[in-house]
Amino acid sequence: MKKAIHSSKAPAPIGPYSPAVAIGNQLYISGQIPIEPSSGRLISESIELSTLQVMKNIEDLLHAAGYGLEDVVKCTVFLRDFNNFQGMNNIYGSFFVATPPARETVEVSRLPMDAMIEISCIAIKS
Repeated sequence: MKKAIHSSKAPAPIGPYSPAVAIGNQLYISGQIPIEPSSGRLISESIELSTLQVMKNIEDLLHAAGYGLEDVVKCTVFLRDFNNFQGMNNIYGSFFVATPPARETVEVSRLPMDAMIEISCIAIKS
């Protein structure tokens, strides 16, 4: 049976979706944009700060479901400007130091709230 996962430390959804869904030993985290949960403010000063906030939001949802970054097996990164790849990659990589998950990174024309970045992921408990 699937279970919706919410965390008071992660931003509330901005639409009709669950921030994450757990089913069996799998966790699917919806695309996270750089919203600061306490203020609801979009972090947009730099791709580095935006990526950091997204990764913190993902980490909070993982922990709320009883998972950790080591359980993430797949991420999808959406960038509004591929020129921001290196800045994103530096911050992203600091969260996955051992056995990084599979990943694709794509440039898109627009993201919710005109964010610079959005990341979704899948985690599996082994």
